[in-house]
Amino acid sequence: MCTTMIITKGATADGSTMVTHSDDNELSDQRIIYVPAQDLSPASTRAVIDGSTTPYPRLVSRTRGPNYEMPERDDTPMIGQIPQVRHTFAYFDGNYGIMNEHNLMFGECTNGARFQPDAVSQAEAARTGKHCRLFYSAELSRIALERCQTAREAVELMGGLIDTYGYFSTGETLLVGDADEAWVFEMCALPDEEYHSAWAAQRVPDGTVFVAANEFRIRDLDPKDPDQRFSKLLLSGVRKLGWAKEDGGKLDWLPSVSDGEYNHPYYSLRRVWRVFDRVNPDLALSPWVNGASFTRDYPFSVAPAAGLTLDDVFGLYRDHYEGTEFDLTKGIAAGPYGDPNRFIGPYDGAQNNISDQKLFGAWERAISIFYQGYTTVSHVRPASAPNQTRGICWYGADVAYTTCFVPFPTRILDLPAAYQTGDPQVFSRTSAWWAFDFVANWARLNFRRMCTADILPLQRQLEVKGRAVLDEWDERFGGADAEGLTAACAAHAGDVADAWWAMADRLIAKYSDGYVNPPDARPQNAAATAIGYSSTWLGLTDYRDGPTTYDMRFSNARGQGAII
Repeated sequence: MCTTMIITKGATADGSTMVTHSDDNELSDQRIIYVPAQDLSPASTRAVIDGSTTPYPRLVSRTRGPNYEMPERDDTPMIGQIPQVRHTFAYFDGNYGIMNEHNLMFGECTNGARFQPDAVSQAEAARTGKHCRLFYSAELSRIALERCQTAREAVELMGGLIDTYGYFSTGETLLVGDADEAWVFEMCALPDEEYHSAWAAQRVPDGTVFVAANEFRIRDLDPKDPDQRFSKLLLSGVRKLGWAKEDGGKLDWLPSVSDGEYNHPYYSLRRVWRVFDRVNPDLALSPWVNGASFTRDYPFSVAPAAGLTLDDVFGLYRDHYEGTEFDLTKGIAAGPYGDPNRFIGPYDGAQNNISDQKLFGAWERAISIFYQGYTTVSHVRPASAPNQTRGICWYGADVAYTTCFVPFPTRILDLPAAYQTGDPQVFSRTSAWWAFDFVANWARLNFRRMCTADILPLQRQLEVKGRAVLDEWDERFGGADAEGLTAACAAHAGDVADAWWAMADRLIAKYSDGYVNPPDARPQNAAATAIGYSSTWLGLTDYRDGPTTYDMRFSNARGQGAII
């Protein structure tokens, strides 16, 4: 349930390119893993795993480098094998592939599709006569990072793998970019043994910003359009199934293979609107649409009013609709301290389908959400940057609003251990993710005050420092000192994690028992400050109906209280 964006080089302030992804994974595997380059023997094969679920650990493997090895666990079962190449590239991996040493970048979001089958392994296909279904988007992105240097190469490779080996599970969007261009690659399964899978890809025009938020965004497919690609199985497949939505000889991809948004109306579209409205409010796009899920009110991508910076992009991922009619920091549900988080429970709609249920209510779905596992902003800087530090993955553990983005150059030789470890079911002081998750949860004791006074100031301080150390790395390691860069990167990332743990300890004492109790800001043994609740919030509660008199209260038939 993720939000993913492309910011083309013509849409940034400095000519860099960014591909972003918030992995909103509900306490899944939160680690960022370094997968090293490998030289492999001729005729070797590459194992393919399911990859559609991401429990901890998402992968145990003795073939993808030491950081995925867990001697106490068995290797993750494979569902098939494909021919291997002689050399694979190093890359950063998460629940989906992130970025490789050649600065190829990925983002992802899950979409509803009309048909969402389980995998069909090569062994099952041989036994039953079915066509195999080996690929989900996660493994596709990893293989592309292992083998490709450009976005176009990745699109062609992934499309060929789907056509040959089949696709399974949910609909998916992968965003793939390099220093010069970026593409949207969308895919789904079809319920047919001959026309088993479908995919479509479209290039994002330079100078524009693209966003996807759990709904397919590609629409009309034209075989003559040089900026589009699609599966050789698609047209025949959807026509055979009776799914094709065609107009003027063009297939409308979105309604042909999908029922549109899932979970609730505006679950996806509101985030698309919010990103476009923030990057260019002059477009005056409405948050309300015509045509429901299949609206054409929003363009494929938009030109920003001004070139975007890293801070602008970080800010998009920290959004709760502040200042709009949908502001999640306002209203009774935000509690007394403006908490924008809205937990999901049994009264909420199903997370992957709205077509067969009646909804009785729904929370707005913000870009920053409590179940974010991590956010990556993959960033290829202008050609003037040194090759050694030109590609940067800015990694923010846990919730974007309360995290600190840390720079990891793609040419380092390994990632810091604290960022490659962390079981979400076992609290650990050695895991960087747990530092950020703890603070995000603790902040809910007094959200607005903690964020304003403590969390956001440290976040700004450390992110400014992150850009400063990047300038320093350009000078010190712009040549070929990969070992020195790796050590410097680990030192900075470790300092960030240590600073966050130190703040966590301060917050425990400072906000104990609902007071403000800063030990460094008052005389020893002085009383803590009682802060209570605002009069506005108290007015929404039954506070005024409390014990303010000794008179007996009774309730009439309408439930209205009176004094006798």
